[in-house]
Amino acid sequence: MGWVRLLLAAALLLLLGDFVATFCYHVPEHVFGKFHSLVHHSPRRSFVRYAIKNRQPIALVDGFFSAFPYLIFIPWLWMLSPWGVGLGLVLAELHVIWRHRFFPTKPRPAWLNQVCQRLCITTPERHWIHHQYANRAFGDIFSFYGQPAEWWLRHLRRLKRRYRSACR
Repeated sequence: MGWVRLLLAAALLLLLGDFVATFCYHVPEHVFGKFHSLVHHSPRRSFVRYAIKNRQPIALVDGFFSAFPYLIFIPWLWMLSPWGVGLGLVLAELHVIWRHRFFPTKPRPAWLNQVCQRLCITTPERHWIHHQYANRAFGDIFSFYGQPAEWWLRHLRRLKRRYRSACR
C-alpha cells in the first residue's frame, strides 16, 4: 500500500504540475510575458545568467514561476506520501535536464522510446520542436497537453488583440 501511495503522489505531482505550468504559466508567458521567450528560447536558456549579465534580477522571478506550479501541490500531496512528493520533484527536475539535451550524442534505447510514446512523455526532440516553433509542442512533461495548449495560445492571442483594439 505504501508503494501505491508513493507512486500516486509522484504521478499526481507530475500531471497536476505540468497542467498548471502549461496552461497558467507557459502559454500565457508566450502571449503576455517577456522573459520566457527572450531567455528560455534563446541559445543560453539560463535565467540566472541573463539576470546577472543584463542586470535585470526581475528575470529570476520568471524562472521561479516556471517551477512554482509543481510546488503548489506539495502541501496536499505530502499528506498522501512525502516520499512520493520527493520522487515527483526529482523526476520533474531530471526531465527538465533530459528534455533540454537537444542533440544527444547517442540514440536512446528502443524500449525507452516506447515507454515515452506510451506514457505521452515529452522527449528532447519534441521539446526542440517547441524551441524552434514557439507555437507548437507545448506540455513540458506530457505531450498530451500539446494540442489543448495550442488552442489556449490562439485564444489568449485573440483576447490580447481584442484588448489592444478596445484600448485604442
